[in-house]
Amino acid sequence: MRCALGLDYGTNSVRALVVDVDSGETVGSAVADYPSGDSGVLHDPRDPHLARQNPADWFEGFFASVSGALAGVDATSIAGIGVDTTGSTPMAVDAAGRPLALAMPERLDAQAWLWKDHTSIAEAEEITEKGRGTPYLENIGGKYSSEWFWAKLLHCTRQSPDLIDAAASWVEMCDVIPAWLAGIDDVRAIPRSACAAGHKAMWHTTWGGLPSAEFLAKLSPALASFRGKLYNQVVAIDHRVGTLDPDIAARAGLSPQTVVAAGAFDAHLGALGAGIRPGMLVKIMGTSTCDIMVAPDDGSIPNIPGLCGVAEDTVIPGMLGIEAGQSAVGDLFAWGASLGDGDHARLQAEAADLIPGETGLLALDWNNGNRTILVDQALTGLLVGQTLHTRVVDVYRALIEATAFGAKRIVERIEEYGVPVNEVVCCGGIAEKSPLTMQIYADVLGRPIRLSRSEQTCALGAAIAGAVASGLHPTVADAQAAMTGFKDRVFTPEPGASATYRRLYCLYLDLHDAFGLPGARDLSGLMKSLLTIRREALA
Repeated sequence: MRCALGLDYGTNSVRALVVDVDSGETVGSAVADYPSGDSGVLHDPRDPHLARQNPADWFEGFFASVSGALAGVDATSIAGIGVDTTGSTPMAVDAAGRPLALAMPERLDAQAWLWKDHTSIAEAEEITEKGRGTPYLENIGGKYSSEWFWAKLLHCTRQSPDLIDAAASWVEMCDVIPAWLAGIDDVRAIPRSACAAGHKAMWHTTWGGLPSAEFLAKLSPALASFRGKLYNQVVAIDHRVGTLDPDIAARAGLSPQTVVAAGAFDAHLGALGAGIRPGMLVKIMGTSTCDIMVAPDDGSIPNIPGLCGVAEDTVIPGMLGIEAGQSAVGDLFAWGASLGDGDHARLQAEAADLIPGETGLLALDWNNGNRTILVDQALTGLLVGQTLHTRVVDVYRALIEATAFGAKRIVERIEEYGVPVNEVVCCGGIAEKSPLTMQIYADVLGRPIRLSRSEQTCALGAAIAGAVASGLHPTVADAQAAMTGFKDRVFTPEPGASATYRRLYCLYLDLHDAFGLPGARDLSGLMKSLLTIRREALA
């Protein structure tokens, strides 16, 4: 048996997956939860936008998860390791590339700035404003997000100048972990991910890599001077970072000859593990949702306003990666369940008995801001149509429908700019656990939805990276052909449900544009339209 190890570093835990590279079969798997904070997330009660993470949890999580995944597995069969992480999750590091948080555990600013940290909203708006007229925003949808690298670094230069002075660099989580595994002890030698750089750090070969020092100086002289501590090259996931550090290998029970591949973000490797190809939209559905596509890098794909980027080598080496997403999906469902007793299983069953339009409700899915199309983390959620008879299950279903409407708006934006969406594949925890959600998405999108064969597509994608970097497969396409596939079940749109959802979607767009764009639409008839749809649904 020839195997690769995929490490999927999520928001709350790390999963290790041992995969047979010739069949894609899972040989071993284990999960280790992060012990720090609230399920691995460090908060500040004075600032609801703050979300940080303790890097020490990642390193110990590696040993805990790998130990479980290797139970009953011949460790000598593992030739390569791949890593995916959340992102943008950057942090200050020392000259050896180690997070400063390890020496400053009491400082929240020294911890990793988790992807959903929104403390940098003002800085993101400033980058967008001063970036107009420059090329730097063109490939990332024309608007910068508080979830991304430069906004967080700019906020840190203003909030914690002493930390910036002490830092040898700022490094993404998806680069820190492979470098640690490979025993790299010089921050200047850490390979930087093309995925992180292209989608979150305004990197592009057109202007020679990162934004110029002159542009950064318009934001902050400290930011401009810090640019020299960053990087001038990026690598794709087939890049070999090195072999496993002997001390780490000994403790984990692995061979020190095991090859470590360059890292990338979880959604992008999740798309890889779902078998992504041109024309396929892969939805990685968890606490948030990321939408990924790939396309030939031949100049035929335009920049698409409102998306998280059209960038080089970010999913499949040699192709463009297209990213969009929604900031709250699983988190939104959990919030809806918390309005009652938190029993998702019961709410899913009761919500499945409701027909489209029956609740009389319409929601905006912005409880954690809008990632795409509006790119505005200061937006909030909204629920319209409540009466004295509205129940928690009605709200719960309306929230699922709202995320489906948001997903439809993203598909429309992608196709508006000439990129065909020929098939939709979903993966992740929600896709696996909620047939109701998948059916609602099929009805709203008006398209069949397939599920990835693997229940752990992000970790599988990481294992594919490890397989290619170690030479077990010559190319990513070869690895995908051997290791990925689809489940038999297909969720097909139901014509009557789709017809009702087309009417509700028009009202959703009214809300979306009225609250998200200048020049609000007239909403005076919206509540009455919801009541009409409800009456007709019940009839």
